[in-house]
Formats: sequence, C-alpha cells, structure tokens
Amino acid sequence: MPRRILEGVVTSNSRNKTVAVLVTRRVMHPKYKKYINVSKKYHAHDEKNEKNIGDHVAIRETNPISKTKCWMVVSSGSEQP
Repeated sequence: MPRRILEGVVTSNSRNKTVAVLVTRRVMHPKYKKYINVSKKYHAHDEKNEKNIGDHVAIRETNPISKTKCWMVVSSGSEQP
C-alpha cells in the first residue's frame, strides 16, 4: 500500500527530533457547497533537527516511531516565489 505524502508548514520545533506540521486542505461543505479550509496538526520525525518554524515541508507516513509520531519529514515542500 502506498504511503501518503502531505505538505504543510512547521509550527513548532521545540522538542528533540520532532516537529509539529500544520496541514491545511480545502474541502467542499456537503450542504452549503462552499469550500472551507480544514487544518490538522501532525507530529513528524526530524532526525537532524534542521527544520525551523515557518518552513514548508513534505511529510511521509511511516511505522509508529513513538506514541504520537507516525510521520517523517521527507524534504522541503514546494518553494514559495
């Protein structure tokens, strides 16, 4: 089964080898048919502690690393011009 890859923004890097990534996606409301932004925060493994707050990153689903971590930082996400 393929592993999911999501893109988001780092919101916290205060823990050792862990970053919090906020992933925002747009979904259509089932009744009102308007698009709304839905956000979710994921804890991802950052082996070298090199990501800072505000960085755009891509995260990949992995086996559970700890109680709350089952994602790993793959690379920097799409660069903003």
